[in-house]
Amino acid sequence: MTGSNRLAGLRARPKDESVQQTKLVDAVGEAHGFLDRTPRRKPGRKPSPRTYQIHPKIMPEIGDAIAAEAERLGITQGALIEIMWRSYSNQK
Repeated sequence: MTGSNRLAGLRARPKDESVQQTKLVDAVGEAHGFLDRTPRRKPGRKPSPRTYQIHPKIMPEIGDAIAAEAERLGITQGALIEIMWRSYSNQK
């Protein structure tokens, strides 16, 4: 490079942000194969309205112990947590 800045002459211009202009730009983009990639919903696992599942962050060894005990008893981890919660609340 010779040291000259070829971009020095560029200037920022305000863009037309009207609804009509936005629709026009979207239509032209779609015609050229560009698709709207904005997320449609919140990412991640959806909450279960039936079981009201909670997903706490716990230490791996505790999670493994809960999973092993639930499997040993033949119940779900949620059911085991309910049993533990009842026991905890009765001790208060």
